[in-house]
Amino acid sequence: MIAITDTLGLDEAEISESFIRASGPGGQNVNKVASAVQLRFDARGSPSLPQPVKERLERLAGHRVSQDGILIITAQRFRSQERNRADARDRLVALILRAATPPRRRRATRPSAASRQRRLTTKAQRARVKQQRGTVREC
Repeated sequence: MIAITDTLGLDEAEISESFIRASGPGGQNVNKVASAVQLRFDARGSPSLPQPVKERLERLAGHRVSQDGILIITAQRFRSQERNRADARDRLVALILRAATPPRRRRATRPSAASRQRRLTTKAQRARVKQQRGTVREC
């Protein structure tokens, strides 16, 4: 069980990991060892997450979610497979944690009198500048 919050957790069976060859530095090791991790998590079909969290997770993940609702995280920052595996899991937990906290409601506000006055003043100045750019008349 992977703990996300006090009330939210993921079952290990919901995550599948495959190992691929990483790009970048590593010398000859990069051609021999599959040290990069590709973590897959079915965000849409997960029984562990409530529906609002699933929706926010898909929105937050963006291009990392496939058409089927599967979240794919690729970790290749480190040269060792274990560190990349831990990095991928940490990134998944951080993403779900962000999705678990509902966004704060925006409180509608009106612009202050001073800001309205500043806006009108700068608008008038700009109008004067543009008015002075008129065509030159011949006398």
